[in-house]
Amino acid sequence: MVKLVYQECRQGPISRDFGMRDQVCRAAISAMNNIAEGFGRSSNKEFARFLEISSSSAMEVRSIAYAALDLSYFSAETAERIQAKAEDVKSLDLGLIR
Repeated sequence: MVKLVYQECRQGPISRDFGMRDQVCRAAISAMNNIAEGFGRSSNKEFARFLEISSSSAMEVRSIAYAALDLSYFSAETAERIQAKAEDVKSLDLGLIR
């Protein structure tokens, strides 16, 4: 998800909307980093908490992709690809929590 978000934010109208571009990039990185940080914690309970945060960050990426589509920053195809990756991250997080 991080690679896709960064690739798509390097070009087109979103590359010039610094606030939106930075927010979606930060949310994507946050999802990844929370998985890593939780894995390094001392308990499964803490790991699960960080996985929940990761899932929330992935849903933030999904939401921003919708907004970027509405603003014509992303094509429908790009928005769908990013949203699908965000859903994958959420599903993986929830699977690990279970």
